[in-house]
Amino acid sequence: MSSPRVPGHPRTPRPTEDGPAVPAPTPDTADPTLAAEQAHLEHARDQLRRMRESAESLDAGTAADAFNAAYLEGALARRVASLRDDPRTTLFFGRIDHTEDAGREVLHIGRRHVGDEHGDPVVVDWRAPMSTAFYRASPTEPMGVRLRRRFGVDRGRLTAYEDERLDRGDVTDRSAILAAEIERPRSGPMRDIVSTIQPEQDEIVRSDLATTICVQGAPGTGKTAVGLHRAAWLLFSFRSRLDRSGVLVVGPNRAFLDHIGAVLPSLGEVRVSHATVDTLLDHGRVRAEDSPDAAMLKGDARMAEVLRRAVWSRVGRAEDALVVPRGSRKWRVPGYDVQDEVDALVARGVRYEAARELLPQRIAHLVMLRIERSGDFPGDRVQDSIARSAPVKAYAKGLWPALDPAAVLFGLLSDADALAEAAAGILTDDEQAVLRWSSPPRTKGAARWTRADLALLDEAADLLERTPSLGHVVLDEAQDLSPMQLRAVGRRASTGSLTVLGDIAQGTTSWATDSWDTAMGHLAREDHELVVLDRGFRVPGLVIDFAARLLPSMAPGLGAPRSVRDDPGRLDVLRVEPDRRSAAVVDAVREASAQEGSVGVIVPDAFVTAMSAALTRAEVPHGRLDEGHGDDEDRQVELVPASVAKGLEFDRVVVVEPAAIAAAEPDERTGLRRLYVVLTRAVTGLTVVHTDPLPGPLAD
Repeated sequence: MSSPRVPGHPRTPRPTEDGPAVPAPTPDTADPTLAAEQAHLEHARDQLRRMRESAESLDAGTAADAFNAAYLEGALARRVASLRDDPRTTLFFGRIDHTEDAGREVLHIGRRHVGDEHGDPVVVDWRAPMSTAFYRASPTEPMGVRLRRRFGVDRGRLTAYEDERLDRGDVTDRSAILAAEIERPRSGPMRDIVSTIQPEQDEIVRSDLATTICVQGAPGTGKTAVGLHRAAWLLFSFRSRLDRSGVLVVGPNRAFLDHIGAVLPSLGEVRVSHATVDTLLDHGRVRAEDSPDAAMLKGDARMAEVLRRAVWSRVGRAEDALVVPRGSRKWRVPGYDVQDEVDALVARGVRYEAARELLPQRIAHLVMLRIERSGDFPGDRVQDSIARSAPVKAYAKGLWPALDPAAVLFGLLSDADALAEAAAGILTDDEQAVLRWSSPPRTKGAARWTRADLALLDEAADLLERTPSLGHVVLDEAQDLSPMQLRAVGRRASTGSLTVLGDIAQGTTSWATDSWDTAMGHLAREDHELVVLDRGFRVPGLVIDFAARLLPSMAPGLGAPRSVRDDPGRLDVLRVEPDRRSAAVVDAVREASAQEGSVGVIVPDAFVTAMSAALTRAEVPHGRLDEGHGDDEDRQVELVPASVAKGLEFDRVVVVEPAAIAAAEPDERTGLRRLYVVLTRAVTGLTVVHTDPLPGPLAD
């Protein structure tokens, strides 16, 4: 494989305060190949501008009615937004030249399709089937490709190129441009990895819509980016179906969603919804906190059966006969006949509310049978009238009362007898005592719900009325969800598919799963494909090896990730006296921020306010990602509570007091897993500042 033809590695520009990045100087274009490629880039930009102007000229007012006009206007707005050019990057990042047998076609691969005025492709969307060879072709399986070219980029211009002659057997393991792109400094939100997707990642990205994928991915393997790129590929490949049914990304917290928020728009996709588990289960404001034992029990999958019993126990028995006056006659239906209809509705397996709405019609049908036996044939309209009559409605309501999720859960948590009946044979007496409120509120409206209650309310809501299904759901950090939370996410893809992302070693909740088979069962996806990603592209070797010392103690049997980066990174472990800790952190942050790229200062949650004050006194500008302090402004230095660090990444990370981070969790395993997450947020260098001794596995 040839080396880059123009010296220098790609760099990420810093945006100016007034807007886009400052344009890069024109590179040396003495190389005629690079000059020709730059000319093709300018041509592509001209064609994209033409496409956008054409879309802007379309008039939604020509639609037949106001509804269609509004729909068309929205579609045009999305189309125009997807055609905007970003001068800080290029429209293509690679090229493939096919062999003579494959037609000698030359394709430039980019983030979106660009065509000329004749409809011929100038840039091919990376998601198109013909782009697959760019990611998967190899000397042993060239896929009709004789040459693959990667481009180095600096502030919207091509600065270098690198050729792999697959027809000559070039080895692709050590691409300088690829390595520079993976390792280059980053600032602000997460960026796409479309130019660096590896073959094993591409196989996941292009998995069929009907396939549910579970990705066990070690830190730095790109599992989150792979999941987001799969969403973009699915929207491209199954656009009409997913436009109707929708795509959702579920992340662990708001800081994480802000971090990933730019990826899909950068790929031209703006139709994906984002949510945390809490915002997804929108059944009221969280106003209380459970004890650890209560939270564990409320997250237990057994609660699904307890709730099911609680809902269906509200259906009564028809002991008395129903009498329906009509005209001068009264029609009598025995209770046992009505009970047969109730039993039939229960046995049908429909939702509680659907069956409740059917019951008056079933009762009215019984009345109609008696009317017809008398020789009268009044017709279907009369049956509807009988179903809406006061006696039938009152009788049906007494048998099948209206319910809402809050009423169901309120009844369980406030009434010992109701809980005992629903939980008989499922929960022990001691477990029931843990669940019950010690001082029940007077009404369901006064209930102070907890985070764990939200999943129970969602389960009850689904028992009453079926939860609408989306076409595809991407669930990140899935290992941290309780069984009841997993059930809630799974039902939102009951007729669709999922991309489930996580790392068993990064489970930091008391109910974190130890088995993907178990977790996928709670998602109702026993039939799934499990893919393991263990090649670390983001975390350097020194950092991942240091963090991996924790694995035998917290996730025995799980293989350690392998860093494949040439640069081993930097690791500094500093033990200081207690009165020097804040000063040492400030010094480490200043040193890190003197270099290009982002800096994360990750501290125990209890240290955030004090550490922010220390940085402020030292006049170190910084943001805070704790609750109530996050905003949309990108800063080079971010102060991060350890509980919020999951899913984030920074060029350089300063970790303060690892022992305190681990000790803040309810048990040793969870504490070490939290620490493992914190230590693997660094892309380039990690500095650990501590006064207390390091946890045992790290001190070895």
